[in-house]
Amino acid sequence: MARRKREPERRSGAVVVRGGHGIRRTEDQELLRARRDVAFRETDTWRTLRIMGEFVEGFDALADVGPAVSIFGSARVGRRNRYYGAARRLAAALAREGFAIITGGGPGIMEAANRGAQDGGGLSIGCNIELPFEQGLNEYVDLGMEFRYFFVRKTMFVKYAGGFVIFPGGFGTLDELFEALTLIQTGKVEHFPVVLYGKDYWAGLLQWIREKPLYEEKVSPEDLDLLIVTDSVEEAVEALTRHRSAQREREEAKAVAATGEAVKKAERGRGA
Repeated sequence: MARRKREPERRSGAVVVRGGHGIRRTEDQELLRARRDVAFRETDTWRTLRIMGEFVEGFDALADVGPAVSIFGSARVGRRNRYYGAARRLAAALAREGFAIITGGGPGIMEAANRGAQDGGGLSIGCNIELPFEQGLNEYVDLGMEFRYFFVRKTMFVKYAGGFVIFPGGFGTLDELFEALTLIQTGKVEHFPVVLYGKDYWAGLLQWIREKPLYEEKVSPEDLDLLIVTDSVEEAVEALTRHRSAQREREEAKAVAATGEAVKKAERGRGA
């Protein structure tokens, strides 16, 4: 039986098409083709470009912020609430220690933290999100960004933060908490402090984790050590600054080791 003639293949970037199915125009053809159908802006291809643009803008804006702490909490907290005052004091203390403060840029706890960053003379950053209802940047943001996509925004919270502080909040706050714990537990990010502020608020959640996931071996005992639970601004600040100091020591030790290895390599080269 004669061998079947191999069909020519067509390549488009990482995509390979064989057999003449789904042949697409080249990228140059697509670029130069006049478009009358604006529905292209509703396609996944267009969304991918917008997503990439958001990443580029976020990375560019935050590249030089230095050490930072992301602070989360409810947008439904008023200025007289005790957690609003605590978030403001905590952010101010962290700013005086040289940290930039990153929040979601909205009202409530986010506003308190941005306000505290300004009180302490630090950089106040707000990463806002486009929502069906209006939520503009609060007035205490120095460097603000508006994101369309939650996952791009969440990347900024994690990538540029040396620690998280989680104040009482709702589903969005819980989402940030468990995403941080998952990334640390799975080794996707370097272990950084996750501080839960408000012992009475978080007590029920932590009890459930011990009685259900931990008891049924869905998590390990050491996973609970990823959390620091406190009612003290001073304790939270100390945990975050201690981690930064330890990180600097590790980086310095790594640099010294690399220098020593380079010297040894050069000496071996001269000996040869």
